[in-house]
Amino acid sequence: MRETETRTIDVHWRTRDVQKPRAATWPTIRPRIRNESPLRMSIQWFPGHMHSTRKAIAERLPEIDVVMELLDARLPGSSANPLIAELTRGKPSLKLLTKQDLADPEQTARWLAHYQAEAGTNAIALDSGMAAPIRALAPACRALAPNRGGMAKPMRVLVCGIPNVGKSTLINSLRGQRKAKTGDEAGVTKTEQRIVLEDDFYLYDTPGMLWPRIAIAQSGELLAASGAVGRNAYDDVEVALALLTQMLGRYPERLRERYKLKDMDGLNDEAVLAEIGRRRAPLLPGGRPDLQKAAEIAIHDFRSSAWGRVTLETLEEFAEWRAQAEVADAARAEKQAARKQKKAPQRGAPDASEA
Repeated sequence: MRETETRTIDVHWRTRDVQKPRAATWPTIRPRIRNESPLRMSIQWFPGHMHSTRKAIAERLPEIDVVMELLDARLPGSSANPLIAELTRGKPSLKLLTKQDLADPEQTARWLAHYQAEAGTNAIALDSGMAAPIRALAPACRALAPNRGGMAKPMRVLVCGIPNVGKSTLINSLRGQRKAKTGDEAGVTKTEQRIVLEDDFYLYDTPGMLWPRIAIAQSGELLAASGAVGRNAYDDVEVALALLTQMLGRYPERLRERYKLKDMDGLNDEAVLAEIGRRRAPLLPGGRPDLQKAAEIAIHDFRSSAWGRVTLETLEEFAEWRAQAEVADAARAEKQAARKQKKAPQRGAPDASEA
C-alpha cells in the first residue's frame, strides 16, 4: 500500500470506534504543520437525540419570542451553532458567553462587542457564580421583545446551545435550586424542559445540540477539547495537540509554568506533549513518553482551568478558519459535480444496445 493510502486510512479511523494504532507511532505519521495539513482530523458527532432536538426546536419556534443561545467564552465562535442560527433566523437573540471566569477577559470583551453589533442581538458574559448578570437576563430578554409580557402575552424564551456549555447550571441558578441535571459529560440533558421563571416568563430548556457536519476542522478540535463532543468521536492525542498549538501561539508561559519546561525555544506541539508525558505520566518500555496519558492530562488541565484564563480563538482567526472551510467546501462541491457529470450519459450519444 502506498504511503498516501496509509495516511488516508489513519485519518479516517479516528471518527470510528475501531482499533487504534499505538500512541508511539503518531509523531511519525502526523504532519508537522497542522494548520496547513490536508490530513487534519475530522470530528463529527450528531447522535439520534440531537436530530430529535432539531425537530423539537423547529416545532417550538413559532411561539418563541427570544432565543437565548449559550456560547463557551473560551471558544465563542466555534461554540456558536450554525444550525441554531439557521433555524432561528429572524428571532431576537440573546448570546450568553458562559464560563467567562475561565476565559481571557480582553478577548471576551471583543467577542461581546462583536455579537452586540449584530441586529436584534444582545450579549452578556457570565458564570454560574455571578448573581448580578443572571438577574439581568430577564430584563435583557424583555428589552429584545418589548411587546411581550403580562399574563395575556407571557414571554417565551428558548434556551439552547452546544452540549456541556452550562445550560443546566444556568437554569439551576435562575431557579435557585438544583432541579435540572448537571454533569461534565456531553448529552446529559436529552429532553425539553419547560420552566416558569416568573408568572409571565417561561423558559424552554432544550438538550445540547451540535450540527450534522462540522466543516471547520479547528472548531471540531476545540469543541472536543471543551467536552461538547461525545468521548468516542475524537482522538485524545490529536485534540491535545490542537490545544497545545493554540496555547503555544497565545500563552506559552502558561505551559512553561504548569509543566516546568525550562527551555521552550523551538518546541512545537508534539515536543510539548512528549514533555508532559515524561514529567506527568509513567514512561512506556524503553523510556518512551505515553502520549495517550499526556493527552488526557493536557485536556483535563484545559477543562479544569489549570492553564488559567484562556481564549483559544480570536475574531480574526475564526473568520479566517471559516473562510478556509468555505473554500474547501466549494472545491469539494465542484469535484462532486464534475464526477456526476462524468458519470452521466452524454446527450446525443448512441445507446450501446442500438449500436
